[in-house]
Amino acid sequence: MNVDYLIVGQGISGTWLSYFLQKENKSFLVIDNNDKKAPSRLAAGIINPVTGRRHVEVWMAEEILPFALEAYTRIGNELTITAISQKNIIDFFPSPQMRQSFFQRIAEKGEYVSDYREQDHFNKFFNYDFGCGIINPVYTAHLETIIPAWQQRLKKTNNLLEEAFDINKLSVAPSKIQYDTITASAIIFCDGTGSNNNPYFKLLPFAPNKGEVLIAEIPGLPDEHIYKRGMILAPLVTPGRWWVGSNYQWEFDNDKPGKEFREKTEQLLKDWLKIPFTITEHLCGIRPATLERRPFVGFHPLYRNIGILNGMGTKGSSLAPFFARQLTNNILRDEAIHPEADIKRFSRILSRNIS
Repeated sequence: MNVDYLIVGQGISGTWLSYFLQKENKSFLVIDNNDKKAPSRLAAGIINPVTGRRHVEVWMAEEILPFALEAYTRIGNELTITAISQKNIIDFFPSPQMRQSFFQRIAEKGEYVSDYREQDHFNKFFNYDFGCGIINPVYTAHLETIIPAWQQRLKKTNNLLEEAFDINKLSVAPSKIQYDTITASAIIFCDGTGSNNNPYFKLLPFAPNKGEVLIAEIPGLPDEHIYKRGMILAPLVTPGRWWVGSNYQWEFDNDKPGKEFREKTEQLLKDWLKIPFTITEHLCGIRPATLERRPFVGFHPLYRNIGILNGMGTKGSSLAPFFARQLTNNILRDEAIHPEADIKRFSRILSRNIS
């Protein structure tokens, strides 16, 4: 088989890269092992314009949020699914100090945060003593629907090879790459933590972290918002199903769910919710985060037909479509990739010997 591009991984990055290459009428093949524990399949898909306790604006929010909204709306229309919804965050303050910090941010004219006027509006559903604010706009990209729907599209068009990628089958020449019986002009790795052990990209400063979530059934809880109080409570596509999480473990020795997280999160829900809930699943995955919290996008300095689109961390739902489009434009039109994302910034370290 001959194709223009070979894409490794069909998480959120591989999904968007293959989408944009298809729009450009380029031939490609995606290799993916359909790992149910891949971070993209466990993520809530929240696109939040602020971050941290100080609710500071996320990197490139003014560009990335509108781009994501338009891109997800378009792919949803094409796949006849609901791919994105606006679900603003109701932020319940866990302490007077956090309330003060939130209103200080409002006073500083924080563009995305404001007071919630009806402070008693959620009393029927939640316990909260220090009031709440609202973060707006916030979107949910419905990854639990998008990724399987795009997977089915790839199958129908014979653009998907469902197997684990084996780096030992890859051979690289200046003008082409060969993978088993597949020949391509370039290969692009969108395989999350798989790139940690990739001989071409393992020297990049990845900082993988372990995250756990619970899936809960909460009948009767209004699903027009995302709710936050220490943890995030986000509605899933199926009515009554909620995503609860997540945590960050920078040191870990396995990818298994832990008893401590479940017990702590269940207790938080018991203290917070006034209505019954049932935990139905406890899930865990390893995020492909980076030390500097910026993605890895572009082509290897020594092997110009080996590329990467990776390192999105917790912001994958918003960053992946934006940088998949930038990488596509770079490939086809030689347009620049944002310098804070372009792996050219690591040319020196990547130019070391590969073994």
